[in-house]
Amino acid sequence: MTTTLTQRYIAATVKSFSPAAQVDVRAELEASIADAIEGRVEQGEEREDAERTVLTELGDPAVLAAGYADRPLHLIGPRYYVTWWRLVKLLLIIVPVCVVGGVALGQTLSDAPIGTIIGQSIAAGLSSIVHVCFWVTLVFAVLERAGADTGLQWDVDQLPEPQPAGVGRTDLIAQLAILALAAGAILWDQFRGFVRTGGEALPLLSPELWPYLIALVGLEAAFAIVLYVRGRWSTTLAVINTALAVLFASLVLTLLVRGQLFNPEFVAVFRAVSGVEQDTLRTLTILLGFSVAGISVWDIIDGWLKKHRDGR
Repeated sequence: MTTTLTQRYIAATVKSFSPAAQVDVRAELEASIADAIEGRVEQGEEREDAERTVLTELGDPAVLAAGYADRPLHLIGPRYYVTWWRLVKLLLIIVPVCVVGGVALGQTLSDAPIGTIIGQSIAAGLSSIVHVCFWVTLVFAVLERAGADTGLQWDVDQLPEPQPAGVGRTDLIAQLAILALAAGAILWDQFRGFVRTGGEALPLLSPELWPYLIALVGLEAAFAIVLYVRGRWSTTLAVINTALAVLFASLVLTLLVRGQLFNPEFVAVFRAVSGVEQDTLRTLTILLGFSVAGISVWDIIDGWLKKHRDGR
């Protein structure tokens, strides 16, 4: 027996339904399609052409079946999309950075070659991005199809507070106070000493470094004043902030790697008094280096985020 287009269309539509549901949907479709075809035939169309036109207008059987079954054909619908997107953005900011930093730190502590450290860190970071996107999307897709209620309801209390642009006077005073304390600590360490042996000062930092460190503190203070006078962040100020952060990190890390950051006499006394092994000192040095790099990277990111905020 020849199968008509209508029969093929209905079969394609109801094939994913349960047997009981197939009977009801089949009957409804047969009646509605027959009525539509008859209406076109009465207007003078050939039955074959009318049947093809009616079925074409009904569209893809899979889409029609999803409508009958109330099944979403999108991965994540408007009900969960905003929550999904906010969570993905937040995790993509936090997780890859933590993974890259953790892997780089672990590889460095294990004395891996620099190429291995970079390669493993990049691979782990990319893998974390894939996993974050996949697993978060999978969870929300399941919630979408299960029709689960997450209990998240929006109200006006969730509106973000307005953020002031630029730097206020209080912020400027706080920054200058912190920089003054840093400069005072550097000078005190050099001329008075936080550690004394035999009645003499023993600087923690290498004695020849203090002019450069004081100069860096002065540049940071000048930048804070210029930013306050300017009133808001700009691309130029963000670039200058980036340059200062890179200069600070490169100076400290270079001296740290070369063993020239701390006073050799202080290191010798510290090891003699505390009994710390060389491996422990190496671990502390690596942790300090990663801390300096992390602070500098965050300072750079924070500057560009503020530039973007003030630009709006």
